[in-house]
Parts: sequence; structure tokens; C-alpha cells
Amino acid sequence: MLEYILRLLILLPIVGGMAWGSLWLWKRVQMGVPLGPQKQGRPVEMIGVLPLGPGTKLAVVEFAGQQILLSVSRNGVTRLADNREGDFHVD
Repeated sequence: MLEYILRLLILLPIVGGMAWGSLWLWKRVQMGVPLGPQKQGRPVEMIGVLPLGPGTKLAVVEFAGQQILLSVSRNGVTRLADNREGDFHVD
């Protein structure tokens, strides 16, 4: 019985840590946040992502020095606004 309790005390935190880690990783991937270091010189850069619901997000990307607001859904990507027209302001 003592051996069972010792195994439980060792394995339970390991399994809990793996569950927490997988949920953390899933959240990062769903939000579109890059996991590794950014490469310099990329033509498109993700500024921010706001999940609105299942399969729907608002994203701000920077391309050629211009910030563009996009709606991303399962049906496709739609440009909503960009900085040059003064449609929105990003702090």
C-alpha cells in the first residue's frame, strides 16, 4: 500500500504538469502567437490577435509599414481597415 501511495505522489504532479503544459500550448496556438523567436526581415508581421469565438478572430498585421485590420473566420479572410485611410488607431 505504501508503494502505491509513493507512486501516486510522484506520478500525479507529472501528469498534472503535462496537462497544464498541453493546455497552455493549445491556448498559444489558438491565439496565433508565435512560439519561437521572430526572424528579422519578414515582409508580414503579426501585431495582435483577438479571438471572438470558435473559428473567428480579429488580427492586426503589419505589411510594408502599414497596419491592416483583418477578420479571420472559417470562411476566409476579410480586410476591414488599414492605417493609411485613418480608419483605426493602434496605441
